Amino acid sequence: MKQLTISVIGAGGKMGQRITANLRRQPHRLLLVEKAEAAVARLREQGLTVSAAADAVPASDVVILAVPDGAMAAVSADVVPRMRPAAVAILLDPAAAHNDEVRLRDDCSFVVTHPCHPPLFGEQDTPEARRDFFGGIHAKQDIVVALHRGTEESYRLAENVCREMFSPVVKAHRITVEQMAMLEPAMAEVCAASAAKLMKDALDEAIARGVPAEAARSFMLGHAQIPLAIVFGEIPSPFSDAAKIAMQVGAERVIRSDWRSVFEPAEIRATIHRMLHHGEKQ
Repeated sequence: MKQLTISVIGAGGKMGQRITANLRRQPHRLLLVEKAEAAVARLREQGLTVSAAADAVPASDVVILAVPDGAMAAVSADVVPRMRPAAVAILLDPAAAHNDEVRLRDDCSFVVTHPCHPPLFGEQDTPEARRDFFGGIHAKQDIVVALHRGTEESYRLAENVCREMFSPVVKAHRITVEQMAMLEPAMAEVCAASAAKLMKDALDEAIARGVPAEAARSFMLGHAQIPLAIVFGEIPSPFSDAAKIAMQVGAERVIRSDWRSVFEPAEIRATIHRMLHHGEKQ
């Protein structure tokens, strides 16, 4: 891959630092843009130079917007007009793009990507990789990538950069922005993260009712792995008849019967709107 000039907007934030660390291993020219004083200090402590957006963005082939979802509208409104023609912007989450809260240009390309994170039942090569739950340091993971607007040539260039950003990457799955929004927030956050929080709340409730904490945690984590292995086809064992009855009780008492409605387009848009505008006066 040819050497590129890449701006990382928000380089001192959580995602920005991860991305910057990986891209520094590549032969690209990196221009790091950051405004927050604490984040600027973190970058300078590493001996890195911080650039102004007004200088970095017009000089860049690729501009990575590593900023919080709620800031994307304002940041893109400032950054995108500064991009040179045929440049590529990479967004790290589908939310703002899905809800039309990203500034676009007809003469630039816009690509959205997100890590799948290391899979629960995936094999990793080292103990460090097995503890890299987020990915992007030691653990292998897949990513998803979508062309929001622009050319196929720009998409191919951006996909390569995305692979470098989240390295080591096994596979880049090309999907649409709409499909990515179904994956997150609808599938991964509204459903899966809520289920994870429910599991922790159930553990806490058992402890509060007298079960020793160590025993309860051991029991929960073991009994979380087995059902996941069964339902995702990792093992051929079925649920016991008694477990099936208990699961039916859970479906009746814990899970709303209309839960699939969170995947409806209007529901996804409404969920994302709440995420992007949390705390704002309505």
